[in-house]
Amino acid sequence: MKIAILGGTGDIGEGLALRLAADTPHRVAVGSREAEKAETKAEEYTTELESRGLDAAVTGGENAAVAADARVVVLAVPPYHVGDTVEAVAASLDDGDVLVSPATGMKRDEEGFHYHKPGAGSVTKIVADAAPEGVAVVGAFHNLAAARLANLDAELGVDTLVIGDDEDAKRTVADVAEGIEGLRALDAGGIANATEIEGLTPLLINVASNNDGLHDLGVRFR
Repeated sequence: MKIAILGGTGDIGEGLALRLAADTPHRVAVGSREAEKAETKAEEYTTELESRGLDAAVTGGENAAVAADARVVVLAVPPYHVGDTVEAVAASLDDGDVLVSPATGMKRDEEGFHYHKPGAGSVTKIVADAAPEGVAVVGAFHNLAAARLANLDAELGVDTLVIGDDEDAKRTVADVAEGIEGLRALDAGGIANATEIEGLTPLLINVASNNDGLHDLGVRFR
């Protein structure tokens, strides 16, 4: 299966691309609004994988192009770009494709980071409202530390909460997530629950910022 990571040149996109290429049999492609930027990053990711003796490669291209034949499309873009990104690639999506939203709206002041709840209720809901008919939306990968994810020497041992209103799509994304070594996917219900999950991200950042040794912390439910 092909997985496209739009915004795959950023922090969370890099981590997902490297882990999925290293740990799973899926074909991984990273996208950007600029094809050349994505292609350059894909070459860097491939070089990193090859340096570890892994027979894996990442390809790159413009967002709509890499989404065209992907079954799962991850929107690793800032929250204020998710709607525009879905609109830009909508013609490249087919019935049965799955859009995955890991974005969280946040704002920062002198006290730290805070959840910035969008008018739709959550970023995942924004994606669901923008998605073409026949394309399911699933929220996942919200609360992962990007640096830890991108460091292939780091053990994960964390959970990702998966939300969605389409059970088959949710299972597909959970299976993809659990293909990453050390990552467990837990079903957290429907998209109506996205607010609570997205709101965890600024909390984790604040804890990490205020406690030594917790820079790349994650969540594990026991």
